[in-house]
Amino acid sequence: MRIPAAFVAVALSAGLSAGGCSKPVDLKQALQVTDLAGGFHDAGVVGGKNKIVPSLTFRLKKNTSDSLRPLSLSISFKQLAAAGTAVPPGSPAETDWDEKFVQSVAFDGDMTAPLTFKSEPGYTADPPQTRADMIKNRYFQDVRVHIFAKHSASQWVEIATFDVPRQILAQ
Repeated sequence: MRIPAAFVAVALSAGLSAGGCSKPVDLKQALQVTDLAGGFHDAGVVGGKNKIVPSLTFRLKKNTSDSLRPLSLSISFKQLAAAGTAVPPGSPAETDWDEKFVQSVAFDGDMTAPLTFKSEPGYTADPPQTRADMIKNRYFQDVRVHIFAKHSASQWVEIATFDVPRQILAQ
């Protein structure tokens, strides 16, 4: 019995496209952000000025036996309005500052290795102002980080928000 080539091509195509789709996963339930810590990293001297940048480190724990490959992350750094500044109605309380993207997150069992993200933009000050002085400056603006995850072809889902503490991280 001979099967027509057109039938084989259609059947193969349907099988491949069905195999490429994975069942939807609720990432808010399937993932847990653990060991979350952060502060401001000493980025050294840039252009003759001391520089600090917001940084955070965390791990992801998988709360499901489902495969989460591929899992992508988007880390969005946002500046908050300066302390004491009123945000006009209808205006955003956060300003986009920097974003980091990870195409594929690897798990070792149900946990990732520590993941560290540092913003490229930061704060600078002329010496003799120290890095500790910088975070006490009245013009200093706090930073909030939003962590988004995406599995396969799903939509981005916010899985955590973190306000970066005003502390200088140890080297």
